[in-house]
Amino acid sequence: MSNVCSSSRSTHVTVEADGLHAKKDTQVGFQLLRDYRINKGLSFSVKERRQLRILGLLPPAVQTQEVQVSAALESLKRCETDLDRYIYLMNLLDRNERLFYRVINDNIQLTMPLIYTPIVGLACQKYGLVLGNPKGLYIPITEAGHVSEIISNWPEETVKIIVVTDGERILGLGDLGANGMGIPVGKLCLYTSCAGVTPRHCLPITLDVGTNNEHFLNDPLYIGLRQKRVTGKEYNDFLDEFMQAVVKRFGRYTLIQFEDFGNHNAFHLLEKYRNHYCTFNDDIQGTAAVTVAGIMTSCRMTNRKLAEHTFLFQGAGEAALGIADLLLAAMKNEGISRPEAIKRVWLVDSRGLIVKDRPKGGLTPLKSVFAHEHPPIDTLEQAVKEIKPTALIGAATVPGAFTAEVLCTMAQINDRPIVFALSNPTSKAECTAEQAYTATKGRCIFASGSPFPPVTVNGKTFDPSQGNNAYIFPGVGLAAALCQAKHMTDGVFLAAAQSLSSMVSQADMESGLVYPPLNEIREVSVQLAADLAKYMYVENLATHLPEPKDKNAFVRSQLYSTDY
Repeated sequence: MSNVCSSSRSTHVTVEADGLHAKKDTQVGFQLLRDYRINKGLSFSVKERRQLRILGLLPPAVQTQEVQVSAALESLKRCETDLDRYIYLMNLLDRNERLFYRVINDNIQLTMPLIYTPIVGLACQKYGLVLGNPKGLYIPITEAGHVSEIISNWPEETVKIIVVTDGERILGLGDLGANGMGIPVGKLCLYTSCAGVTPRHCLPITLDVGTNNEHFLNDPLYIGLRQKRVTGKEYNDFLDEFMQAVVKRFGRYTLIQFEDFGNHNAFHLLEKYRNHYCTFNDDIQGTAAVTVAGIMTSCRMTNRKLAEHTFLFQGAGEAALGIADLLLAAMKNEGISRPEAIKRVWLVDSRGLIVKDRPKGGLTPLKSVFAHEHPPIDTLEQAVKEIKPTALIGAATVPGAFTAEVLCTMAQINDRPIVFALSNPTSKAECTAEQAYTATKGRCIFASGSPFPPVTVNGKTFDPSQGNNAYIFPGVGLAAALCQAKHMTDGVFLAAAQSLSSMVSQADMESGLVYPPLNEIREVSVQLAADLAKYMYVENLATHLPEPKDKNAFVRSQLYSTDY
Protein backbone atom coordinates (compact mmCIF):
# COMPACT_ATOMS: atom_id res chain seq x y z
CA MET A 1 0.00 0.00 0.00
CA SER A 2 1.42 3.38 -0.96
CA ASN A 3 1.98 5.85 1.82
CA VAL A 4 -0.07 8.85 0.67
CA CYS A 5 1.07 11.16 3.45
CA SER A 6 4.34 9.70 4.68
CA SER A 7 7.39 11.73 5.64
CA SER A 8 9.02 13.48 2.69
CA ARG A 9 12.48 12.19 1.67
CA SER A 10 14.78 12.59 -1.31
CA THR A 11 14.89 9.57 -3.64
CA HIS A 12 18.69 9.69 -3.40
CA VAL A 13 19.07 9.61 0.37
CA THR A 14 18.11 6.78 2.69
CA VAL A 15 17.26 7.58 6.29
CA GLU A 16 18.16 5.10 9.00
CA ALA A 17 18.22 5.19 12.76
CA ASP A 18 21.69 6.75 12.92
CA GLY A 19 21.22 9.34 10.18
CA LEU A 20 21.77 9.85 6.44
CA HIS A 21 23.82 7.21 4.66
CA ALA A 22 25.41 7.93 1.31
CA LYS A 23 25.21 5.48 -1.59
CA LYS A 24 26.93 5.70 -4.94
CA ASP A 25 23.98 7.63 -6.42
CA THR A 26 23.36 9.76 -3.33
CA GLN A 27 22.96 13.48 -3.86
CA VAL A 28 25.91 14.90 -1.95
CA GLY A 29 27.87 18.10 -1.50
CA PHE A 30 26.74 21.66 -1.99
CA GLN A 31 23.62 20.76 -3.98
CA LEU A 32 22.28 18.72 -1.07
CA LEU A 33 22.10 21.92 0.99
CA ARG A 34 20.05 23.51 -1.81
CA ASP A 35 17.41 20.76 -1.63
CA TYR A 36 14.85 22.13 0.82
CA ARG A 37 13.16 18.75 1.17
CA ILE A 38 16.20 17.07 2.77
CA ASN A 39 18.32 19.97 3.99
CA LYS A 40 18.39 20.23 7.77
CA GLY A 41 21.03 22.92 8.13
CA LEU A 42 23.07 22.83 11.31
CA SER A 43 21.26 19.67 12.43
CA PHE A 44 23.49 17.53 10.21
CA SER A 45 25.86 15.62 12.50
CA VAL A 46 29.61 15.68 11.91
CA LYS A 47 29.41 12.08 10.67
CA GLU A 48 26.66 13.00 8.20
CA ARG A 49 28.59 16.04 7.00
CA ARG A 50 31.64 13.89 6.27
CA GLN A 51 29.64 11.17 4.50
CA LEU A 52 27.60 13.63 2.45
CA ARG A 53 30.59 15.82 1.56
CA ILE A 54 29.22 18.95 3.20
CA LEU A 55 31.91 19.17 5.89
CA GLY A 56 33.10 22.76 5.91
CA LEU A 57 30.07 24.02 4.00
CA LEU A 58 28.34 24.66 7.33
CA PRO A 59 29.62 26.28 10.54
CA PRO A 60 30.95 23.60 12.94
CA ALA A 61 28.11 23.89 15.46
CA VAL A 62 25.57 21.05 15.51
CA GLN A 63 22.05 22.07 16.59
CA THR A 64 18.94 20.14 17.50
CA GLN A 65 15.73 20.92 15.65
CA GLU A 66 14.40 22.43 18.87
CA VAL A 67 17.22 24.99 18.87
CA GLN A 68 16.51 25.74 15.20
CA VAL A 69 12.84 26.35 16.03
CA SER A 70 13.85 28.78 18.78
CA ALA A 71 16.14 30.62 16.38
CA ALA A 72 13.35 30.86 13.81
CA LEU A 73 10.93 32.29 16.38
CA GLU A 74 13.54 34.84 17.47
CA SER A 75 13.97 35.88 13.84
CA LEU A 76 10.20 36.27 13.50
CA LYS A 77 10.15 38.56 16.53
CA ARG A 78 12.84 40.74 15.01
CA CYS A 79 10.83 41.31 11.81
CA GLU A 80 9.28 44.77 11.82
CA THR A 81 6.04 44.02 9.95
CA ASP A 82 3.75 41.05 9.39
CA LEU A 83 4.63 41.12 5.70
CA ASP A 84 8.29 40.77 6.68
CA ARG A 85 7.32 37.78 8.83
CA TYR A 86 5.48 36.23 5.87
CA ILE A 87 8.56 36.69 3.69
CA TYR A 88 10.79 35.19 6.39
CA LEU A 89 8.60 32.09 6.69
CA MET A 90 8.44 31.58 2.92
CA ASN A 91 12.23 31.89 2.76
CA LEU A 92 12.49 29.31 5.54
CA LEU A 93 10.30 26.99 3.46
CA ASP A 94 12.69 27.50 0.53
CA ARG A 95 15.61 26.38 2.71
CA ASN A 96 14.33 23.70 5.08
CA GLU A 97 10.86 22.24 4.57
CA ARG A 98 10.69 20.14 7.71
CA LEU A 99 11.87 22.97 9.95
CA PHE A 100 9.28 25.28 8.38
CA TYR A 101 6.44 22.89 9.20
CA ARG A 102 7.80 22.22 12.67
CA VAL A 103 7.73 25.98 13.35
CA ILE A 104 4.18 26.23 12.00
CA ASN A 105 2.90 23.15 13.83
CA ASP A 106 4.35 24.13 17.20
CA ASN A 107 3.13 27.74 16.95
CA ILE A 108 -0.08 27.52 14.94
CA GLN A 109 -1.85 30.44 16.60
CA LEU A 110 1.11 32.71 15.92
CA THR A 111 1.90 31.54 12.40
CA MET A 112 -1.45 30.73 10.76
CA PRO A 113 -2.41 34.42 10.42
CA LEU A 114 1.00 35.00 8.82
CA ILE A 115 0.92 32.25 6.18
CA TYR A 116 -2.79 32.62 5.53
CA THR A 117 -5.54 35.13 6.26
CA PRO A 118 -5.21 38.00 6.92
CA ILE A 119 -1.55 38.54 5.96
CA VAL A 120 -1.66 36.40 2.80
CA GLY A 121 -3.97 39.01 1.30
CA LEU A 122 -1.32 41.69 1.70
CA ALA A 123 1.31 39.29 0.36
CA CYS A 124 -0.80 38.68 -2.77
CA GLN A 125 -1.14 42.42 -3.37
CA LYS A 126 2.66 42.69 -3.29
CA TYR A 127 3.49 39.28 -4.76
CA GLY A 128 5.96 40.73 -7.23
CA LEU A 129 8.10 41.71 -4.24
CA VAL A 130 7.70 38.54 -2.16
CA LEU A 131 8.04 35.96 -4.94
CA GLY A 132 10.65 33.36 -3.96
CA ASN A 133 11.60 29.98 -5.37
CA PRO A 134 8.92 28.30 -7.52
CA LYS A 135 6.24 26.73 -5.32
CA GLY A 136 3.67 25.80 -7.96
CA LEU A 137 2.66 26.03 -11.60
CA TYR A 138 1.56 29.10 -13.55
CA ILE A 139 -0.50 28.11 -16.57
CA PRO A 140 -1.23 31.10 -18.85
CA ILE A 141 -4.12 30.98 -21.28
CA THR A 142 -1.67 31.98 -24.00
CA GLU A 143 -0.45 28.36 -23.72
CA ALA A 144 -3.88 26.85 -24.40
CA GLY A 145 -3.29 23.59 -26.24
CA HIS A 146 -0.10 22.97 -24.25
CA VAL A 147 -1.46 22.57 -20.71
CA SER A 148 -0.44 18.91 -20.47
CA GLU A 149 3.10 19.90 -21.41
CA ILE A 150 3.22 22.47 -18.61
CA ILE A 151 1.80 20.07 -16.03
CA SER A 152 4.33 17.44 -17.09
CA ASN A 153 7.07 19.91 -16.08
CA TRP A 154 6.13 19.51 -12.41
CA PRO A 155 8.87 17.27 -10.96
CA GLU A 156 6.75 15.17 -8.59
CA GLU A 157 5.16 12.04 -10.03
CA THR A 158 2.57 11.64 -7.26
CA VAL A 159 0.25 14.55 -6.61
CA LYS A 160 -2.84 13.91 -4.50
CA ILE A 161 -4.21 17.41 -3.91
CA ILE A 162 -4.25 20.48 -6.17
CA VAL A 163 -5.44 23.93 -5.13
CA VAL A 164 -6.15 26.08 -8.18
CA THR A 165 -7.20 29.72 -8.62
CA ASP A 166 -7.65 32.13 -11.49
CA GLY A 167 -7.11 35.05 -9.10
CA GLU A 168 -10.37 36.83 -9.89
CA ARG A 169 -11.72 37.15 -6.34
CA ILE A 170 -8.90 36.91 -3.84
CA LEU A 171 -10.43 37.05 -0.35
CA GLY A 172 -12.30 40.36 -0.26
CA LEU A 173 -9.63 42.12 -2.30
CA GLY A 174 -10.98 41.47 -5.79
CA ASP A 175 -9.10 40.66 -8.99
CA LEU A 176 -5.40 40.11 -8.23
CA GLY A 177 -4.67 38.01 -11.32
CA ALA A 178 -1.51 35.91 -11.16
CA ASN A 179 -0.62 37.54 -7.82
CA GLY A 180 -3.31 35.31 -6.36
CA MET A 181 -0.80 32.42 -6.29
CA GLY A 182 -0.30 33.21 -2.60
CA ILE A 183 -3.70 31.65 -1.91
CA PRO A 184 -3.01 28.13 -3.28
CA VAL A 185 0.45 28.19 -1.70
CA GLY A 186 -1.01 29.18 1.67
CA LYS A 187 -3.85 26.67 1.49
CA LEU A 188 -1.49 23.80 0.77
CA CYS A 189 0.80 24.86 3.62
CA LEU A 190 -2.26 24.40 5.83
CA TYR A 191 -2.96 20.97 4.32
CA THR A 192 0.41 19.87 5.66
CA SER A 193 0.50 21.79 8.96
CA CYS A 194 -3.13 21.15 9.92
CA ALA A 195 -3.69 17.65 8.51
CA GLY A 196 -0.31 16.11 7.91
CA VAL A 197 -0.54 15.77 4.13
CA THR A 198 2.88 15.22 2.61
CA PRO A 199 4.04 18.48 0.96
CA ARG A 200 5.28 16.77 -2.21
CA HIS A 201 1.78 15.39 -2.77
CA CYS A 202 0.40 18.94 -2.97
CA LEU A 203 0.48 21.24 -6.01
CA PRO A 204 -0.53 24.94 -6.11
CA ILE A 205 -1.67 26.15 -9.54
CA THR A 206 -2.61 29.56 -10.93
CA LEU A 207 -4.54 29.70 -14.19
CA ASP A 208 -3.56 33.08 -15.62
CA VAL A 209 -6.36 34.28 -17.91
CA GLY A 210 -5.45 37.95 -17.49
CA THR A 211 -6.67 40.57 -15.04
CA ASN A 212 -9.05 43.52 -15.13
CA ASN A 213 -7.09 45.22 -12.36
CA GLU A 214 -5.73 48.37 -14.01
CA HIS A 215 -3.21 48.89 -11.21
CA PHE A 216 -1.53 45.57 -11.95
CA LEU A 217 -1.73 46.00 -15.70
CA ASN A 218 0.35 49.14 -15.28
CA ASP A 219 2.62 47.80 -12.53
CA PRO A 220 6.13 46.89 -13.78
CA LEU A 221 6.39 44.36 -10.93
CA TYR A 222 3.19 42.50 -11.85
CA ILE A 223 4.05 38.84 -12.52
CA GLY A 224 1.16 37.83 -14.80
CA LEU A 225 -0.18 38.33 -18.31
CA ARG A 226 -0.72 41.99 -19.16
CA GLN A 227 -4.13 41.61 -20.75
CA LYS A 228 -7.80 41.82 -19.83
CA ARG A 229 -9.46 38.66 -18.55
CA VAL A 230 -10.51 36.12 -21.12
CA THR A 231 -14.13 34.99 -20.75
CA GLY A 232 -16.71 32.87 -22.52
CA LYS A 233 -15.96 29.82 -24.64
CA GLU A 234 -12.21 30.40 -24.72
CA TYR A 235 -12.12 30.46 -20.90
CA ASN A 236 -14.32 27.37 -20.55
CA ASP A 237 -12.30 25.41 -23.10
CA PHE A 238 -9.11 26.32 -21.22
CA LEU A 239 -10.60 25.03 -17.94
CA ASP A 240 -11.69 21.81 -19.65
CA GLU A 241 -8.17 21.30 -20.99
CA PHE A 242 -6.75 21.88 -17.53
CA MET A 243 -9.03 19.36 -15.82
CA GLN A 244 -8.31 16.71 -18.43
CA ALA A 245 -4.56 17.34 -18.20
CA VAL A 246 -4.58 16.90 -14.42
CA VAL A 247 -6.31 13.53 -14.68
CA LYS A 248 -4.01 12.44 -17.49
CA ARG A 249 -0.88 13.20 -15.44
CA PHE A 250 -1.92 12.40 -11.87
CA GLY A 251 -5.01 10.17 -12.12
CA ARG A 252 -8.77 10.50 -11.81
CA TYR A 253 -8.80 10.53 -7.99
CA THR A 254 -6.63 13.64 -7.70
CA LEU A 255 -8.51 16.13 -5.52
CA ILE A 256 -8.87 19.51 -7.28
CA GLN A 257 -9.86 22.34 -4.93
CA PHE A 258 -11.12 25.50 -6.61
CA GLU A 259 -10.23 28.68 -4.74
CA ASP A 260 -11.18 32.35 -5.17
CA PHE A 261 -12.85 32.20 -8.57
CA GLY A 262 -15.39 34.92 -9.37
CA ASN A 263 -19.01 34.21 -8.45
CA HIS A 264 -20.12 33.81 -12.06
CA ASN A 265 -17.52 31.09 -12.67
CA ALA A 266 -17.45 29.46 -9.23
CA PHE A 267 -20.99 28.03 -9.32
CA HIS A 268 -20.83 27.21 -13.02
CA LEU A 269 -17.57 25.26 -12.73
CA LEU A 270 -18.68 23.43 -9.58
CA GLU A 271 -21.86 22.19 -11.24
CA LYS A 272 -20.00 21.34 -14.43
CA TYR A 273 -17.25 19.24 -12.84
CA ARG A 274 -18.56 17.92 -9.53
CA ASN A 275 -19.99 14.66 -10.94
CA HIS A 276 -17.06 13.98 -13.27
CA TYR A 277 -14.01 14.74 -11.12
CA CYS A 278 -12.95 14.62 -7.49
CA THR A 279 -13.38 18.35 -6.89
CA PHE A 280 -14.92 20.99 -4.65
CA ASN A 281 -15.03 24.75 -4.26
CA ASP A 282 -13.73 25.84 -0.89
CA ASP A 283 -15.38 29.27 -0.99
CA ILE A 284 -18.78 27.65 -1.50
CA GLN A 285 -18.57 24.26 0.23
CA GLY A 286 -15.71 24.69 2.69
CA THR A 287 -17.07 27.99 3.97
CA ALA A 288 -20.52 26.43 4.20
CA ALA A 289 -19.25 23.49 6.26
CA VAL A 290 -17.29 25.57 8.78
CA THR A 291 -20.15 28.05 9.17
CA VAL A 292 -22.83 25.38 9.58
CA ALA A 293 -20.59 23.66 12.13
CA GLY A 294 -20.48 26.92 14.11
CA ILE A 295 -24.23 27.28 13.85
CA MET A 296 -24.72 23.70 15.04
CA THR A 297 -22.61 24.52 18.08
CA SER A 298 -24.63 27.70 18.57
CA CYS A 299 -27.77 25.55 18.62
CA ARG A 300 -26.29 23.60 21.52
CA MET A 301 -25.55 26.88 23.30
CA THR A 302 -29.10 28.21 22.78
CA ASN A 303 -30.87 24.86 23.31
CA ARG A 304 -32.72 25.31 20.02
CA LYS A 305 -32.81 23.20 16.88
CA LEU A 306 -31.70 24.60 13.54
CA ALA A 307 -35.29 24.74 12.34
CA GLU A 308 -36.19 26.94 15.31
CA HIS A 309 -33.80 29.66 14.14
CA THR A 310 -34.25 32.37 11.51
CA PHE A 311 -31.13 33.16 9.48
CA LEU A 312 -30.45 36.51 7.81
CA PHE A 313 -27.43 36.86 5.51
CA GLN A 314 -25.62 40.05 4.60
CA GLY A 315 -24.53 38.93 1.16
CA ALA A 316 -25.78 36.61 -1.57
CA GLY A 317 -22.57 35.54 -3.29
CA GLU A 318 -20.88 32.17 -3.42
CA ALA A 319 -20.11 32.03 0.31
CA ALA A 320 -23.58 33.08 1.48
CA LEU A 321 -25.42 30.85 -1.00
CA GLY A 322 -23.17 27.91 -0.16
CA ILE A 323 -23.89 28.32 3.56
CA ALA A 324 -27.61 28.74 2.91
CA ASP A 325 -27.77 25.58 0.80
CA LEU A 326 -25.96 23.50 3.40
CA LEU A 327 -28.24 24.90 6.11
CA LEU A 328 -31.20 23.60 4.11
CA ALA A 329 -29.60 20.14 3.99
CA ALA A 330 -28.90 20.26 7.74
CA MET A 331 -32.49 21.27 8.53
CA LYS A 332 -33.80 18.54 6.24
CA ASN A 333 -31.62 16.16 8.22
CA GLU A 334 -33.54 17.29 11.31
CA GLY A 335 -36.77 16.20 9.65
CA ILE A 336 -38.31 19.29 8.05
CA SER A 337 -39.05 19.69 4.35
CA ARG A 338 -36.96 21.83 2.01
CA PRO A 339 -39.81 24.36 1.46
CA GLU A 340 -40.16 24.77 5.23
CA ALA A 341 -36.42 25.15 5.62
CA ILE A 342 -36.27 27.84 2.93
CA LYS A 343 -38.77 29.91 4.94
CA ARG A 344 -36.14 30.24 7.67
CA VAL A 345 -33.40 31.66 5.41
CA TRP A 346 -33.31 35.29 4.19
CA LEU A 347 -30.64 37.12 2.21
CA VAL A 348 -29.73 40.76 1.69
CA ASP A 349 -27.60 41.77 -1.29
CA SER A 350 -26.46 45.14 -2.65
CA ARG A 351 -30.02 45.89 -3.78
CA GLY A 352 -31.71 45.04 -0.49
CA LEU A 353 -33.69 42.10 0.84
CA ILE A 354 -34.14 39.32 -1.71
CA VAL A 355 -37.89 39.07 -2.29
CA LYS A 356 -40.06 37.96 -5.17
CA ASP A 357 -40.71 40.53 -7.91
CA ARG A 358 -38.18 42.92 -6.38
CA PRO A 359 -38.44 46.26 -8.22
CA LYS A 360 -34.66 46.66 -8.22
CA GLY A 361 -34.23 43.26 -9.88
CA GLY A 362 -30.91 41.45 -9.69
CA LEU A 363 -32.41 38.04 -8.91
CA THR A 364 -30.29 35.25 -10.37
CA PRO A 365 -31.68 31.71 -10.43
CA LEU A 366 -29.57 30.81 -7.38
CA LYS A 367 -30.76 33.83 -5.41
CA SER A 368 -34.39 33.27 -6.45
CA VAL A 369 -34.50 30.06 -4.40
CA PHE A 370 -34.49 32.28 -1.30
CA ALA A 371 -36.81 35.01 -2.63
CA HIS A 372 -39.82 35.32 -0.28
CA GLU A 373 -43.19 36.97 -0.56
CA HIS A 374 -42.44 40.17 1.31
CA PRO A 375 -42.41 43.92 0.61
CA PRO A 376 -39.02 45.19 -0.59
CA ILE A 377 -36.55 46.37 2.08
CA ASP A 378 -33.53 48.44 1.09
CA THR A 379 -31.29 48.24 4.17
CA LEU A 380 -29.90 45.60 6.47
CA GLU A 381 -30.97 47.66 9.49
CA GLN A 382 -34.61 47.57 8.41
CA ALA A 383 -34.41 43.90 7.45
CA VAL A 384 -33.21 42.99 10.94
CA LYS A 385 -36.11 44.90 12.49
CA GLU A 386 -38.75 43.28 10.30
CA ILE A 387 -37.42 39.73 9.82
CA LYS A 388 -36.27 39.45 13.46
CA PRO A 389 -33.50 36.91 12.81
CA THR A 390 -31.93 34.83 15.55
CA ALA A 391 -28.72 34.54 13.50
CA LEU A 392 -26.99 37.24 11.44
CA ILE A 393 -24.31 36.05 9.00
CA GLY A 394 -22.06 38.39 7.07
CA ALA A 395 -20.33 37.20 3.89
CA ALA A 396 -20.31 40.16 1.52
CA THR A 397 -17.00 41.92 2.37
CA VAL A 398 -18.87 45.10 3.31
CA PRO A 399 -16.79 46.49 6.19
CA GLY A 400 -18.82 47.80 9.11
CA ALA A 401 -22.12 46.43 7.76
CA PHE A 402 -23.04 45.25 11.26
CA THR A 403 -23.50 48.71 12.73
CA ALA A 404 -24.13 49.44 16.39
CA GLU A 405 -27.83 49.81 15.51
CA VAL A 406 -27.92 46.40 13.84
CA LEU A 407 -26.12 44.72 16.74
CA CYS A 408 -28.28 46.43 19.39
CA THR A 409 -31.43 45.39 17.53
CA MET A 410 -30.20 41.79 17.44
CA ALA A 411 -29.67 41.98 21.22
CA GLN A 412 -33.17 43.38 21.75
CA ILE A 413 -34.74 40.58 19.70
CA ASN A 414 -32.74 37.67 21.16
CA ASP A 415 -31.38 36.54 24.51
CA ARG A 416 -28.37 34.99 22.71
CA PRO A 417 -28.04 36.57 19.25
CA ILE A 418 -25.80 34.68 16.83
CA VAL A 419 -23.46 37.06 15.00
CA PHE A 420 -21.03 35.67 12.42
CA ALA A 421 -18.88 38.36 10.72
CA LEU A 422 -17.14 36.10 8.22
CA SER A 423 -15.66 38.43 5.60
CA ASN A 424 -11.89 38.44 5.03
CA PRO A 425 -9.41 39.99 5.48
CA THR A 426 -9.85 41.88 8.78
CA SER A 427 -10.32 45.18 6.96
CA LYS A 428 -13.46 43.74 5.29
CA ALA A 429 -15.09 42.36 8.46
CA GLU A 430 -18.72 43.35 9.10
CA CYS A 431 -17.79 44.19 12.68
CA THR A 432 -15.08 43.44 15.21
CA ALA A 433 -15.45 41.05 18.11
CA GLU A 434 -15.28 43.96 20.53
CA GLN A 435 -18.10 45.78 18.74
CA ALA A 436 -20.30 42.67 18.78
CA TYR A 437 -19.73 41.78 22.43
CA THR A 438 -20.03 45.40 23.59
CA ALA A 439 -23.26 46.16 21.72
CA THR A 440 -24.90 42.94 22.94
CA LYS A 441 -23.51 43.30 26.49
CA GLY A 442 -21.62 40.04 26.13
CA ARG A 443 -24.70 37.99 25.19
CA CYS A 444 -23.92 37.29 21.53
CA ILE A 445 -22.46 34.08 20.12
CA PHE A 446 -19.75 35.42 17.85
CA ALA A 447 -17.50 34.11 15.10
CA SER A 448 -15.42 35.88 12.49
CA GLY A 449 -13.46 35.06 9.35
CA SER A 450 -10.25 36.67 10.58
CA PRO A 451 -8.83 36.42 14.11
CA PHE A 452 -9.69 38.92 16.84
CA PRO A 453 -8.18 39.18 20.35
CA PRO A 454 -10.12 38.23 23.51
CA VAL A 455 -12.75 40.71 24.68
CA THR A 456 -13.76 41.44 28.27
CA VAL A 457 -17.29 42.70 28.93
CA ASN A 458 -18.79 43.13 32.41
CA GLY A 459 -15.86 41.28 33.94
CA LYS A 460 -16.13 38.22 31.69
CA THR A 461 -13.56 37.45 29.00
CA PHE A 462 -14.68 35.95 25.71
CA ASP A 463 -12.46 34.15 23.19
CA PRO A 464 -13.78 35.05 19.73
CA SER A 465 -14.07 32.05 17.41
CA GLN A 466 -12.48 32.23 14.00
CA GLY A 467 -14.67 30.54 11.41
CA ASN A 468 -11.60 29.54 9.43
CA ASN A 469 -11.99 27.11 6.55
CA ALA A 470 -8.79 25.53 7.84
CA TYR A 471 -11.00 23.64 10.28
CA ILE A 472 -12.57 21.89 7.27
CA PHE A 473 -10.60 21.62 4.03
CA PRO A 474 -7.39 19.98 5.39
CA GLY A 475 -9.33 17.12 6.98
CA VAL A 476 -11.63 16.83 3.97
CA GLY A 477 -8.67 16.69 1.60
CA LEU A 478 -6.79 14.18 3.74
CA ALA A 479 -9.80 11.86 3.75
CA ALA A 480 -10.33 12.26 0.00
CA ALA A 481 -6.67 11.52 -0.76
CA LEU A 482 -6.44 8.48 1.50
CA CYS A 483 -9.79 7.02 0.41
CA GLN A 484 -9.26 7.94 -3.25
CA ALA A 485 -12.70 9.50 -3.33
CA LYS A 486 -14.67 9.44 -6.58
CA HIS A 487 -16.55 12.68 -5.94
CA MET A 488 -17.05 15.26 -3.19
CA THR A 489 -20.79 15.40 -2.50
CA ASP A 490 -22.66 17.93 -0.37
CA GLY A 491 -23.15 15.08 2.08
CA VAL A 492 -19.39 15.02 2.68
CA PHE A 493 -19.49 18.65 3.80
CA LEU A 494 -22.54 18.17 6.01
CA ALA A 495 -20.77 15.22 7.64
CA ALA A 496 -17.68 17.42 8.07
CA ALA A 497 -19.78 20.12 9.76
CA GLN A 498 -21.32 17.60 12.13
CA SER A 499 -17.92 16.11 12.97
CA LEU A 500 -16.36 19.52 13.67
CA SER A 501 -19.22 20.70 15.86
CA SER A 502 -19.13 17.48 17.89
CA MET A 503 -15.54 18.25 18.89
CA VAL A 504 -16.45 21.50 20.69
CA SER A 505 -16.44 20.87 24.45
CA GLN A 506 -18.66 22.39 27.12
CA ALA A 507 -15.67 24.34 28.41
CA ASP A 508 -15.06 25.73 24.91
CA MET A 509 -18.66 26.92 24.67
CA GLU A 510 -18.55 28.53 28.10
CA SER A 511 -15.60 30.66 26.94
CA GLY A 512 -17.56 31.74 23.86
CA LEU A 513 -16.02 29.34 21.33
CA VAL A 514 -18.13 27.66 18.66
CA TYR A 515 -15.08 25.80 17.29
CA PRO A 516 -12.34 23.86 19.06
CA PRO A 517 -9.31 25.96 20.09
CA LEU A 518 -7.02 26.69 17.16
CA ASN A 519 -4.05 25.05 18.87
CA GLU A 520 -5.92 21.73 18.61
CA ILE A 521 -6.45 21.99 14.85
CA ARG A 522 -4.06 19.14 13.96
CA GLU A 523 -5.98 16.66 16.11
CA VAL A 524 -9.28 18.12 14.89
CA SER A 525 -8.29 17.63 11.24
CA VAL A 526 -7.10 14.05 11.80
CA GLN A 527 -10.30 13.10 13.65
CA LEU A 528 -12.42 14.81 11.01
CA ALA A 529 -10.59 12.86 8.28
CA ALA A 530 -11.23 9.59 10.12
CA ASP A 531 -14.94 10.44 10.47
CA LEU A 532 -15.16 11.31 6.78
CA ALA A 533 -13.34 8.13 5.80
CA LYS A 534 -16.11 6.17 7.53
CA TYR A 535 -18.72 8.26 5.70
CA MET A 536 -17.04 7.82 2.31
CA TYR A 537 -16.96 4.04 2.59
CA VAL A 538 -20.58 3.87 3.77
CA GLU A 539 -21.70 6.10 0.89
CA ASN A 540 -19.62 4.21 -1.71
CA LEU A 541 -17.48 7.25 -2.46
CA ALA A 542 -14.18 5.59 -1.51
CA THR A 543 -12.25 3.43 -3.99
CA HIS A 544 -9.15 2.56 -1.93
CA LEU A 545 -9.13 -1.20 -1.30
CA PRO A 546 -9.03 -3.09 0.90
CA GLU A 547 -11.18 -0.93 3.17
CA PRO A 548 -9.26 -0.25 6.40
CA LYS A 549 -11.02 -1.70 9.42
CA ASP A 550 -9.73 0.96 11.81
CA LYS A 551 -10.18 4.27 9.97
CA ASN A 552 -8.58 6.30 12.75
CA ALA A 553 -5.44 4.16 12.81
CA PHE A 554 -5.34 4.17 9.00
CA VAL A 555 -5.37 7.97 8.85
CA ARG A 556 -2.77 8.38 11.59
CA SER A 557 -0.41 5.92 9.92
CA GLN A 558 -0.19 8.15 6.85
CA LEU A 559 0.72 11.51 8.41
CA TYR A 560 3.77 13.54 7.40
CA SER A 561 6.46 13.92 10.04
CA THR A 562 8.54 17.04 10.57
CA ASP A 563 11.24 15.06 12.40
CA TYR A 564 14.68 14.81 10.81
